[in-house]
Amino acid sequence: MQDFSWLSRMELMVGETKLQELSHKHVLVVGMGGVGSFAAEFLVRAGIGTLTIIDGDCVDATNRNRQLPALCSTQGQLKVNIMQARLLDINPELDIRAIDHFIEPDAFETLLQNRPDYVLDAIDSISPKINCIRVAHQLAIPIVSSMGAGGKYDPTQLRVCDLSKTYNCPFAQQIRKQLKAFGITKGVKAVFSPEAPDKNSIIHTDGRNYKKSAYGTISYMPAMFGATAASVVLRDFLKVPIG
Repeated sequence: MQDFSWLSRMELMVGETKLQELSHKHVLVVGMGGVGSFAAEFLVRAGIGTLTIIDGDCVDATNRNRQLPALCSTQGQLKVNIMQARLLDINPELDIRAIDHFIEPDAFETLLQNRPDYVLDAIDSISPKINCIRVAHQLAIPIVSSMGAGGKYDPTQLRVCDLSKTYNCPFAQQIRKQLKAFGITKGVKAVFSPEAPDKNSIIHTDGRNYKKSAYGTISYMPAMFGATAASVVLRDFLKVPIG
């Protein structure tokens, strides 16, 4: 019998029956960076019973300003391993699978065959993100996708809407354009901010993992995106209206 005593404050919000329902839900979180790491933690702290987390990166010193697993003491360690230990320390009864390698774009067909109840997409590179959304959409698996958090300051501008209704977000614009080629024009929830990114903060990268550039990022914005994305998953499970 699972111990729900640590979720007493959550039970006051949703009741015992809903807690039981959440304990039987499986969420796939792709990406354990600034958005995905916080999203995963908030899902576990709300009582989600099964989690799959994916990330092939190790902690780098530059991650420490914005990513939950990034500490001086964890530098060089795999993010998924750090997060797996942390999440089990929150809920030892959590059923968690940690995939410690970068998922190539064409791998999502296989990955999603186990049909999680929800996909939370915290991928920050175009091609894998497109394929994650495409496959989830084709399999009718609910998905919430985080758009660009970089180069932005104002957390009060975050919004949740269908991806087709996003605006003033260059990252979302690219995603919409490429999904349209697959006939996907609606049906994907997105977390985005219409705040214009600071163009002076952009840097070009070496192109590894399908990522050619990145914006500078202030400490709290990825966490806010992650919290909002986790709230979408939970509110959908709990049938709490969004927006």
